[in-house]
Amino acid sequence: MQTIGGIIVFVLAIWAIVSILNSSAETGTKVLWILLVLILPIIGFIIWFFAGPRAGKV
Repeated sequence: MQTIGGIIVFVLAIWAIVSILNSSAETGTKVLWILLVLILPIIGFIIWFFAGPRAGKV
């Protein structure tokens, strides 16, 4: 059961990082958000989901 939870957290972290990189935020902001997601995977993802930069609209 821990393996499934770990995989889910890993996939969500990768999704958050890709979304952050595709956002229109400045580089420094992107770096801070990515560090937050990497250092605190679950809490960082939740904070990013509600308050983080969104992908740039084309």
